[in-house]
Amino acid sequence: MSRLQTTFDALKQQQRKALIPFITAGDPSQKMTVPMMHGLVAAGADVIELGVPFSDPMADGPVIQRASERALKQGMSLRGVLGMVAEFRQQNTTTPVVLMGYGNPIEAMGWSEFAQRCEAVGVDGVLTVDFPPEESHDAFEHLQRHNIAPIFLLAPTTNEARIKQVAKLARGYVYYVSLKGVTGSGSIDLSAIEEKMPQLRKHIQLPIGVGFGIRDAATAKAVAKLCDGVVVGSRIVQEVENSTEQNVVANVSQLVAELRQAINN
Repeated sequence: MSRLQTTFDALKQQQRKALIPFITAGDPSQKMTVPMMHGLVAAGADVIELGVPFSDPMADGPVIQRASERALKQGMSLRGVLGMVAEFRQQNTTTPVVLMGYGNPIEAMGWSEFAQRCEAVGVDGVLTVDFPPEESHDAFEHLQRHNIAPIFLLAPTTNEARIKQVAKLARGYVYYVSLKGVTGSGSIDLSAIEEKMPQLRKHIQLPIGVGFGIRDAATAKAVAKLCDGVVVGSRIVQEVENSTEQNVVANVSQLVAELRQAINN
C-alpha cells in the first residue's frame, strides 16, 4: 500500500481531514528546504507538496513566481529537488511527498529516468500542471510503473467528460482548484465548492483536496468540511518570503500549526 493511501485511510478512520502544505524547493535557500519539510510535519502536515522551481510557472501567482525565481537564482534544479527528498527520507519514511511543477524540467530529464529517480528517493506522487490527461498517457505510464501516483487538477470549469477521464487515470488524490485564476488570487466561494463536490464524487473515488485561495485558518476550516484535504500554498510561501533564514522554520511551522488546529476543530 502506498504512503498516500495509508495516510488518507488513517485520516478517514480518525475522521480527520488532510492538511497539505506547499513550499517551493530551494526557497529561501537550498539548505533550509529539508528542515522546513520536517517542520511542516511536526506542525501537523499530512502530505507535503514540494514545488519544483520553473522559469515560467503559468498557473502560479506572483508569490510563488517570486519563490521560483529566488530558488532558480540559487541554482535549484530538478535533480536538486530529488536530492532533497532523499535527504528528507533519511529521517522520515512515512509522510507522503508530492512533486508539483511543470513538464519542461521532466521532459529534459526524460520521463523514464525521472520516474526511476522518484521511486529511488521516495517521491509518492507527481502533479504536472501543464500535462492534461489527454496528453499524459505515455508520461504517466512511466510513473505508475515505478509506483508514483499521477495527480491531476480539476477546476470549476471542468466538464463531466474530463472528470470521468481524470477519475480513470488519477492515483493518490485529486486536486480541485477552488477558483478561476492563478494561485493566491481571488477569494474562495464556499457555496460554489459545495455545489461542485457532488459532481466530482459521482465519478471520483479517490480523496479530493481543495486548494488555491486558502489564506487563513477560518477559510481552511470551512473548506475542510467540504472535502478530504486542504492544500495551502501561496500563504505559506508568503510567510517564507517575509521570514529570514533564522526564523523561517519557526514562522512557517507556527502558521501550519494554526491551520492544523482550525481544520481539526
